[in-house]
Amino acid sequence: MRKYYLLVSDFDQTLSFNDSGLVLAEMLGIPDFQERVASLSRLNLVQSGAELTYLLRHDPDFRGVREQHLVEVGRRIRLKRNIALLADFLKDGIDGFSFDFYVVSAAPWLVVNSALQGLVPADHIIGAHFGFNEETGEIESVIQVPAGYGKVAAVDSLRWRLGVPSDRIVYVGDGSSDIHVMLHVNRGDGLTIAASETRHIAQIARRTVISDDALSVLIPVLEEIGGYDPSQIRLVFEEQGLLIQEWDRVRTDWLTIRDGTAIAGAA
Repeated sequence: MRKYYLLVSDFDQTLSFNDSGLVLAEMLGIPDFQERVASLSRLNLVQSGAELTYLLRHDPDFRGVREQHLVEVGRRIRLKRNIALLADFLKDGIDGFSFDFYVVSAAPWLVVNSALQGLVPADHIIGAHFGFNEETGEIESVIQVPAGYGKVAAVDSLRWRLGVPSDRIVYVGDGSSDIHVMLHVNRGDGLTIAASETRHIAQIARRTVISDDALSVLIPVLEEIGGYDPSQIRLVFEEQGLLIQEWDRVRTDWLTIRDGTAIAGAA
């Protein structure tokens, strides 16, 4: 019997190179998107990752956003390579292991589904959902936002529905909105993978993989779950018609060093 695993990935800057909100703002000519998000973060007004949802509901400049705009943003998102190959590989599984692949993102579901159309089934995507006014088309309510603790709830809901033990969850993410769910998966002895070297996420994840190819997430999966060594992993990639051209392993020490005499003087 194969061991059954659940692999969950974030979307923005994990499977893509873009932030959905930034692409939307640029498409509509709305300035200072990053500053608006940073201001919300400083105020701790919303869960990390839910800033776009807040702006869509409360910022006058975003009031003109309609369903078609969100779908168009998805078409403009630049994706990492080989997402379809990753999904196929996980579906087929490896010796003794099978995987279910889901995407859980705080980005609007309409954006993520549009971007991943033909690559990931729509019912394997969990994102922010809105209620739209039938007459004006304006966003008038927020139905769900899987951000912060909302991602924990989404992953737990999947786990219970699919009958997956907590130690057979793999989560891949890149930013602060993934911290809560990574800590949750770690506590259950699952595997967490950072797709970014950002300190606050890389320090929490058990593994960090930086690449412009979505298939790179297989390396820690094959090593940590399948017990593969580097030569076996290279062979797996070659069987898919791919070559691992560069594979650098670096251990990063994060340090803050202060002048001891200055500290003593202050005391």
